[in-house]
Amino acid sequence: MELYFGSYQRRSSLRNSNGMLVCFAIPEAGISFKAPFSGEELHTEYASLLTLLEFVELNFKMFRGQPLKIFGANLELVNQVNMKAVCAYEFTELLKKTLDYKDKYNFSLGWVPPNHNPATSSLFD
Repeated sequence: MELYFGSYQRRSSLRNSNGMLVCFAIPEAGISFKAPFSGEELHTEYASLLTLLEFVELNFKMFRGQPLKIFGANLELVNQVNMKAVCAYEFTELLKKTLDYKDKYNFSLGWVPPNHNPATSSLFD
């Protein structure tokens, strides 16, 4: 099953302390999620991925027996989780949580172009 995550920076006219959105989508199941978040881009990307992984954990019956293919448009995060890039100190705990989920659910993580990421490209459809 393909799952997507990402972040979205709200328009400046809507911006407040929660200027970003954490987002994920599971098109095959008709699921789309977005919520306000206060953080910079990479922090919000990690928050989006971890929110998706928490959703998987809480609804595991829905995913049992299916290979999980997760996609995000932030290549820096994808490379960090796939151990192809070094993680900045301030994100080490978020990376550790993500790797714990990866060990538990054995998902693959890949990159998708931003305009092909249903987590963010169809936010307001």
